[in-house]
Amino acid sequence: MQIHGLNKTTLLDYPEHVACTVFCGHCNFRCPFCQNADLVLNPSSQPCVSEDEFWNFLIKRKGMLEGVCITGGEPTLHSDLPDFIKRIKEQGLLVKLDTNGYRPDVLCKLMEENLIDYIAMDLKSSKEGYATSVGLKNFDLSAVETSVDLLLKGNIPYEFRTTVVKELHSKEDFLSIADWIKGCRAYFLQSYTESGSILQYVLPPEDRILNANTLTPYTPEELKAIISLLNEKDIPAKLRGIA
Repeated sequence: MQIHGLNKTTLLDYPEHVACTVFCGHCNFRCPFCQNADLVLNPSSQPCVSEDEFWNFLIKRKGMLEGVCITGGEPTLHSDLPDFIKRIKEQGLLVKLDTNGYRPDVLCKLMEENLIDYIAMDLKSSKEGYATSVGLKNFDLSAVETSVDLLLKGNIPYEFRTTVVKELHSKEDFLSIADWIKGCRAYFLQSYTESGSILQYVLPPEDRILNANTLTPYTPEELKAIISLLNEKDIPAKLRGIA
């Protein structure tokens, strides 16, 4: 597994656990709000953490870390992901996987082999707004729908989460999402945050699906109103990263 970043300690990425986070490159989506444009578009240009360095790090942190979060990019694109996870599990650690849900075949295999302990799936938008939110023309939603069903019907702890952007998400989108994920265990909204590597600002105009020069976050008050709307629809939604 090619590792392009290592956050050695996090209390936020894996709920209720002390963990580290590894970042892998490449993604099959082009979400305008993505903050990891370099990892998505040109991972080979990014520094790497060698596997030896990573395994030595885990040995040194034995007894301190409880889990490893694997994020990206999109981890399920990597054929060596199962073997990488197996070796982590051999260290007695829990594994949390972040995914966009576009490889339900990989998710299903990992779930069947008990290789993951928690899944965080990005729910980019309502079904109606998905193509624009992932930045792809002629987007086939069926793979994402299969992954949503896998989590809803499975036994592995999970969460859905949406990064909320005014140019992409409306009240109607969240009402539609509420119908889609009815019965879910957890749904988190996180506010869009400006950074120096937002994909919408890096892509050439001709490659952008979303016609916007800037992206805008919702205010905390507006996000809380969306949470109330979701709660009224019996969705256990919460805000993440906002007091």
